[in-house]
Amino acid sequence: MLKRVRGDLHIHTCLSPCADDGMTPAAIVREARRKQVGLVGICDHNSMENVEAVMRAGERENVGVLGGMEITSKEEVHILAVCDGLAPLGNMQKTLYEHLEGENDESRFGPQDIVNEFDEKTGSNSRLLIGATDLGIQNVVELIRSAGGLAIASHIDREGFSIMSQLGFIPESLRLDGLEVSPLTTVEAARRRFPDIGKYPLLRSSDAHSLGDIGRQTTTFLVADMSFAEIRKALAGEDGRRIEYQA
Repeated sequence: MLKRVRGDLHIHTCLSPCADDGMTPAAIVREARRKQVGLVGICDHNSMENVEAVMRAGERENVGVLGGMEITSKEEVHILAVCDGLAPLGNMQKTLYEHLEGENDESRFGPQDIVNEFDEKTGSNSRLLIGATDLGIQNVVELIRSAGGLAIASHIDREGFSIMSQLGFIPESLRLDGLEVSPLTTVEAARRRFPDIGKYPLLRSSDAHSLGDIGRQTTTFLVADMSFAEIRKALAGEDGRRIEYQA
């Protein structure tokens, strides 16, 4: 039997230097549960080092957690990479680290904390996660697809770090699974503004960098459960699964 699940698939943790220190695993899933968001996607900048901790915290709170990253291409386009489990994410992260230069300056960009499922700090990441990789957007999308993941262009309506702001169009050869709109617009407004995006499913996500932002915009998925496989089917409109935009 299919059911409706509210999902917010673009949430940053305290690993992202631009996120609040309070964006810790247990706090994130508690806030999601309080706001009746049943499924969250953890997508820190160019790293997945807090994903497992959020998954463990989600198990305690009965909140579904999908692991991902927000990858920055050399064109400074943000692409969400959502994967099925930790292994493909870990392999993708290893590749990204080989293409990511620079060290983080906490005084300029903020800390990059690694924490466990109980919100205890266990380390920090010294890489410049906020920076761009030297991978072109085509290479980024192919890297995601080779890992069996979903490639979703982030916040296409924004004036920076979006595929529309950086390229002005979506290349026909780019094999995206969907597009995301930010809380600054609606699905309907995005389709009017960008008439050529009609073939792509659109996701609504919060891009939360603070607890208060979690769930401020969500996508409703009609699915059998909160697994990666079901979300993939919903994006593709397969087997009766689909995305709904009214919630």
